[in-house]
Amino acid sequence: MAIFSDFAGYIKACILFLWVGIKEFISGLSASWSWSYLWGVWLFLVIFLVYFLRGPLKLIENLGAMSVFMSSLTPKFYVALTGTSSLLSGIILVFEWWYFRKYGTSFIEQVSVNHLGPLLGGDDAETNSQITNENKQKCKVWKNPLNLLRGCEYNRFLWVTGMEPLTYYDMNLSAQDHQTFFTCDTDSLRHADSIMQKAWRERNPKSRIKAAHQALEDDPDCSAGYILLAEEEATNILEAEKMFKKALKSGEVIYRKSQLLQHHSSVHESEHRRDSNVLVYIKRRLSMCARKLGRTKEAVKIMRDLMKEFPLNDLNIHENLLEALLELQAYSDAQALLYKYDDISLPKSATICYTAALLKARAVCDKFSLEVATKRGLSPAEMSAVEAIHRAVEFNPHVPKYLLEMKNLILPPEHILKRGDSEAIAYTFYHLPHWKNVDGALNLLHCTWEGTFRMIPYPLEKGHLFYPYPNCTENADRELLPSFHYVSVYPKKEWPFFIVFVGCLCSFTAMLAILTHQYPDLMIIIAHGISECLGVLIQPFAYLLEKIDGLMPTSLWHVLTRI
Repeated sequence: MAIFSDFAGYIKACILFLWVGIKEFISGLSASWSWSYLWGVWLFLVIFLVYFLRGPLKLIENLGAMSVFMSSLTPKFYVALTGTSSLLSGIILVFEWWYFRKYGTSFIEQVSVNHLGPLLGGDDAETNSQITNENKQKCKVWKNPLNLLRGCEYNRFLWVTGMEPLTYYDMNLSAQDHQTFFTCDTDSLRHADSIMQKAWRERNPKSRIKAAHQALEDDPDCSAGYILLAEEEATNILEAEKMFKKALKSGEVIYRKSQLLQHHSSVHESEHRRDSNVLVYIKRRLSMCARKLGRTKEAVKIMRDLMKEFPLNDLNIHENLLEALLELQAYSDAQALLYKYDDISLPKSATICYTAALLKARAVCDKFSLEVATKRGLSPAEMSAVEAIHRAVEFNPHVPKYLLEMKNLILPPEHILKRGDSEAIAYTFYHLPHWKNVDGALNLLHCTWEGTFRMIPYPLEKGHLFYPYPNCTENADRELLPSFHYVSVYPKKEWPFFIVFVGCLCSFTAMLAILTHQYPDLMIIIAHGISECLGVLIQPFAYLLEKIDGLMPTSLWHVLTRI
């Protein structure tokens, strides 16, 4: 009965300590630290209980009896024990390895995160549903809104270096885009359009250019023919701009005609969609030519007008506009544009995330010092900038190495994989000068990005602000980027902890089983020696506990039972 009364007192003490912890949690402690605090209190109480119940539970006598039992065991027991342990750990290892190969994650870790985690730390169902919806599109390949002109930019690289800047896979995706954008079902009714329909499917550049000339000979107002020549035959930006201006004249005439007939039938609707795509593409390319020729204000005006006239286009013109505004150092206009497109429901990109980080870093980076920040802590503005960098690095961890010029930069591909190396190259190719224009921005990024990435939990399996980092980025980037480029696979996918742990455990127990079977007497001597060493190591702690027990009043336990 005395034991039960002591146990009741222990329960009262536990409730008291837990109540104190809950009060501190409510008074303003962060959730993660509070849970650590409560678990620490619980562990302390368990140790406290075991120590003070060592007498009623006869722990010392039981430990002595166990040591006598262990010393009387025969070698056959050790052989059976180690063999059984090795077999069980081997079975677990095989299952974990099979599950990892099939699903890309550890079974034990998945159960811990998905089932035990919500019980211990809570979960947000709305956030999980949003992550699931975003995860469906995680490996989608996107058209690069800042891609270069093949004739006067990509071909120049080929002439100088003799290396192909674009991969076959990347150009094949562009051919599919051109067929979708610039063709429709009625092209076969007009000879020039049917020629261009075949030209977009041609794999040989000379054949495409020849077909474009044939289409223009048949119909001088064939805007698609001018587009192809501006993209691939023009050898400089001025020539490309002249071609696009010719395409714009014919494209606007065709667009007005189809606009009047668009509601007459589904065929006319398809033609109008094709003509509007052609017009949007031409104006976007003209704005990019103006930007490259130094007429940045003109480029900004074209982009703004285009976004007002065609608000539902899917060419991501706002990213071109952001880059041009940063070139003009119109930071307030860039911030206003970010407010519109950096919405929680819209797809993110490296341009959006890193531009937001740059604009917030601009307010503090000129006076930022790592030594001073370490001593006095971060100010609210500095904390906001660091959090923006954290967000950007989690979205695409490849960008900082290019911005800090720790990795060689190449020409961007025509298509990118969001959060991949291809997107990092495309972003840095145009935005590195803007980071250099903001004094101290690269220094702030250098001081924070590595620590930021270490804070992201398991980038390939978990996500804090975004959906988990996609496993497919490496393979897709290798197809999008040229062979001479060293594809960044950072963060590297590592084996889950439990697979490594179970593998080491299996190997260790198997080794013990073999040694125990071959040298039973020697292994028993080693086991006894290890137990004696552990006893020697434990003696200082036992001595310390005895001294603490002697210093404590004998009535302490009775006082606790009365609380």
